Amino acid sequence: MKPLTYFGTFLLGVMLSCSSTSDIPQEILKEYPSTMIIFAENETDLSRKDEVVTIDFEEIGSKYADFNPQAFVVFDGSMEIPSHFWSEKADRQQDKLTFVADFGPVEKKQFVICYSITGEKKRSYPMRTQAELSYKFGGEFRKNQKGRFEYMGGQFKNMSYLRVPPEHTDHSFYIRYEGPGWESDKVGYRFYLDWRNAIDIFGKIVPDMVLQKVGQDGFDSYHEMSDWGMDILKVGDALGVGGIGMWVEGLVNRVSETDSITCEILASGPIHSQIHTNYYGWEVNGKKYDLVSDLSIEAGSRLTRHDIRISGEPLNLCTGIVKHADISRIEYSSDATEWEYLATYGNQSLAGDQLGMAIFYKKQDLIDTTEDQNNFVVVLKPADGKVQYYFLAAWEKEYQGIQSEMQFKEYLETVRQKLNYPIKIAL
Repeated sequence: MKPLTYFGTFLLGVMLSCSSTSDIPQEILKEYPSTMIIFAENETDLSRKDEVVTIDFEEIGSKYADFNPQAFVVFDGSMEIPSHFWSEKADRQQDKLTFVADFGPVEKKQFVICYSITGEKKRSYPMRTQAELSYKFGGEFRKNQKGRFEYMGGQFKNMSYLRVPPEHTDHSFYIRYEGPGWESDKVGYRFYLDWRNAIDIFGKIVPDMVLQKVGQDGFDSYHEMSDWGMDILKVGDALGVGGIGMWVEGLVNRVSETDSITCEILASGPIHSQIHTNYYGWEVNGKKYDLVSDLSIEAGSRLTRHDIRISGEPLNLCTGIVKHADISRIEYSSDATEWEYLATYGNQSLAGDQLGMAIFYKKQDLIDTTEDQNNFVVVLKPADGKVQYYFLAAWEKEYQGIQSEMQFKEYLETVRQKLNYPIKIAL
C-alpha cells in the first residue's frame, strides 16, 4: 500500500494546478454557486465500476460550515453523477453524503460538489437500490382452525416503520413477503421479521427495481419464476445467508425469542438503501440481550453490509450460510489480509441451478469457522459490542450473472481486494 504522504502530495498538486469548475455548465454554477472538492484514489490495479464513495456530514461541516445537504449536485469532470444524502442511524445523528463513480486501475480523481447555501433543490436519479417494508391495514388478527394467528382482510401499504405486533409469526399473512426487503440492480434480499429471523434471496433476471411487485398477486407467488425473477433460496431451519445468531454448545441460536422488535427503513435509493432493526430482550441460554442490526446495500453491488451492536457482553455472535448437499465450500484466510471469506457454490438454488453465497469478515474478529446440521458458520467476537461483516449471493440467471465456479472464485477475490483497499478520500 502506498504511504499517506504520497497521497497527500498528490492532493496538494491537484489543488494547486487544476481549475475545479472549468468543465461544469454555467447554469449549474448559477444555481449552485458554492463548491467543494473531493479527492479520491483507487490504490489497486482493479478497474472499479460503480464504486460508492461515502463522506460523513460531520467531516464536511468541519471544513464547509455553510454546506446545505438539501441543495447540492456532484460532478466528475463535466458529468453529473448520482448522489444521495441520508442518515446512517435511527437517531438521525450520523448523516452521510454518497455518490457513485467509476475508477480505472491506480487512478486518482477529483470530484466537485456544487451547492446552494439556502433552499431545497432535489435532483432526480435512476433508482438502483431500494428498501421497503409493506404490511396490512384495514383487517385484524384472528386465530385460525389450528389456533394460530393470521391477519384477515386488509390491504398492504408501504410504510417506513413497524413495531412488530405480538400476534405476528411466520405465515401470518401480515407482512408482504414476510419481512422487509432490500435490493440493488444485481440482487434482492429479505429477512423474516419473526422468530425465524433468517435472510433469503430474490434472484433477479432484470436490473430494474422489482420489490414493489413481489407478493402482490398471491402471498407465495415469488417462489415461481416470473418476469423479474424469483425467490431462489431454501432456508429451512438455517440462517439463510448472513443472518444473525449466537454459537452456543455447537449450535446456532437464531434471534428467535425476543421481548419486542421494531424495524425501520432508514434509506431507500437511488444508490444506497438501509434497514434498521431493534431486537429487545433477545433470550439466549438464560440471558437477555438488546441487539441492533443495520443492513445496507449499494448500487451495482451484490454485497449487503451488516453492522451489529449488542448489549450484555456476549461471548460471540455468529453468521453463516445454509448448508446444502453436494456443493463446494470455499474459504480464504491469510495473515497478510484484513478481510477473509467463507463461501459456497453449486446447484443450490430453488430454480435448480448454480448459486454462489459468501460471508466476508474481518480476520481480527474471527473466533472460528465451523458448522452445525443446518449451517456453515462464522463465529465472531464483538469488539465493544460491535461487529461488521458482508454477505452476498450470485445467481447464474441474474442479469449479466456469474456463470461458473471459476468465475465466482475470481469475483470473490475481486471483492476481497476492494474491501482491503477501499477508495481513499479527502476533502
